[in-house]
Amino acid sequence: MLPFFAYGLPAAVLAAMAVSLVTALLLVMTQRWHGGLTMDSHEGIQKSHTQPTSRVGGIAIAVGVVAGYAVAHPDVKALLGPLILAGIPAFAFGLLEDVTKRVSVLTRLLATMSCGVLGWAITGYSITDANMPGLDWLLGFSVISVLFTAFAVGGVANAINIIDGFNGLAGGTVLIIFIALGAISLKFGDQDLARACLILGGSVLGFLLVNWPLGKIFLGDGGAYFVGFALAWVAVLILQRHTAISAWAPMLVCGYPILEVLFSIVRRRRRDLSPGDPDRLHLHSLVKRRLVRCLLPRSSHMARNSATGAVMWLAALLPALIAVQWPTDTFKLVMGFAGCALLYSIAYARLTQFKWCVRPATMALKAA
Repeated sequence: MLPFFAYGLPAAVLAAMAVSLVTALLLVMTQRWHGGLTMDSHEGIQKSHTQPTSRVGGIAIAVGVVAGYAVAHPDVKALLGPLILAGIPAFAFGLLEDVTKRVSVLTRLLATMSCGVLGWAITGYSITDANMPGLDWLLGFSVISVLFTAFAVGGVANAINIIDGFNGLAGGTVLIIFIALGAISLKFGDQDLARACLILGGSVLGFLLVNWPLGKIFLGDGGAYFVGFALAWVAVLILQRHTAISAWAPMLVCGYPILEVLFSIVRRRRRDLSPGDPDRLHLHSLVKRRLVRCLLPRSSHMARNSATGAVMWLAALLPALIAVQWPTDTFKLVMGFAGCALLYSIAYARLTQFKWCVRPATMALKAA
């Protein structure tokens, strides 16, 4: 393991974590001054907290990443620099929504997708191989490749925003994914990319220490879109730097948030709703109402909120472990993704139909 730390990785990771932690604490301590702009209301169909809370935790993560970049080895800076620059639109438009609450979903999605195009413009990197016949041929055309990359980046960023519902849920999931991507990179001897992943993960951990379990600050759209873009761009870097790695590996690493998006789209369409309409039928919402509330009947709302986030980390851990174990085996990765989708369906059916099954009615039912 000595080569892994040869370029002062602990300093960069500790800097990212410490600066993120301190920034998050400062944002909490000063919220009486900026709370009029940054507080998240506790009212709304998807709200799970009981009092207004600052939702600009993304600032802490962004500042932490910049701090880690400042003390990182030049080879790591070469990876993080373009990521930071390309991620500015996602962070800026997300933060604007956190402050004004007036930026449309479409605008934020387009801003995040533009990060993928900007990343390509800076580095020349885009997704050129998806390990899918037909699509791989299309990705041979630069325009298609860049558009597909932008779509993938926007999709992952939106997925992280969707699972940002309970204390620690999004932050813990993102941390697991960064660690998994770093492990895959290290497995192929790419210490620089592994270090970049840990710097990104360190900044998320600093925020997470304030977010979970007490929920003193939220990730917000700025944080969700920025870390979502960062995850997607690291996936692009892995595929570009190591052609032996299947495109299904980073997809499976992000399996839980991706499956949440896919199932949400199906569920809302079957209920004659727009894919962007909010509801309280996400898997994490049902886990809290049907499982955690039963397991912790006398606990406070805050305790059940945080316990739900921790329980859902298991949903992120399983696909990540499969991807780390077989990053080059497309067949096993596809089977792993299908298996995780099946487990999701079974768990969702159990929480809505109250029996172990997979039924079409599951996605259409208006669960109580």
